[in-house]
Amino acid sequence: MSELLPGLCSVTFRALPPDAVIALAAECGLSGIEWGADIHVPPHDRALARSIAAHCRDADIAIASYGSYVEAGNHITGQNFADVLEAAQALGAPNIRVWGGQRGLASAEASLEMRNVAAHALHDMAAKAATLGIALSLEFHPQTLNDGAKAALALLAAARHSNLHTYWQPRPGIAADEAEAELAALAPHLSHLHVFYWKASGERLPLADGADFWRPLLRRVRAMPSPHSRPRYALLEFVSGDDPDALRRDAHTLRNWLDETATLE
Repeated sequence: MSELLPGLCSVTFRALPPDAVIALAAECGLSGIEWGADIHVPPHDRALARSIAAHCRDADIAIASYGSYVEAGNHITGQNFADVLEAAQALGAPNIRVWGGQRGLASAEASLEMRNVAAHALHDMAAKAATLGIALSLEFHPQTLNDGAKAALALLAAARHSNLHTYWQPRPGIAADEAEAELAALAPHLSHLHVFYWKASGERLPLADGADFWRPLLRRVRAMPSPHSRPRYALLEFVSGDDPDALRRDAHTLRNWLDETATLE
């Protein structure tokens, strides 16, 4: 049974300063934070990254990951990976999250050349991160080259690097059996989860409403060996109304579910 810890994506509260995000995560009993590179920890501000790392240590909150906006193979609108890598070092992040290709371009719409360029870029980034002991993980997201299990496996195979992994998150409205099948297919490559429960329309619901959906998935992930030596995180993201009270509620739900799965044989 692998380690699976509760965490928070800082992008859930873009309007809050980093110290407030840390305090809220600690209050909610969360173990780690994935820090977003858009607002809270921009890649160019190494001093800020080091300061946030120190504040997290003081609060006994781990750095789960650095959530970048590098778009593999896209050098026009995505962040620069060299800057992101330096910021991740300053932050002490064990993992960097990147995007599979240009955001807004689905895998089915991408040309073979686009996929090959992205795969080459991912191989290069994974190799550079590996020399620093940092894992590289793909955002699992609609309208990217990593928008489903089949697409993810094809991209990972094309990139050909053992330091490249993938996140998983549910597409709004996905059926439970399809979600389980995706996770089973991605098991050898799965790093972290982004956790939320939405209707197909995108309406955000309390996580507790998704008990029948999420509890079996968390049990399945517990049974998967980790692709690296670090713990996996179930990272809460985009709670109802961007409301701290919604996070308090969802964190309580998630921690209870993780406690249950930790005792299962």
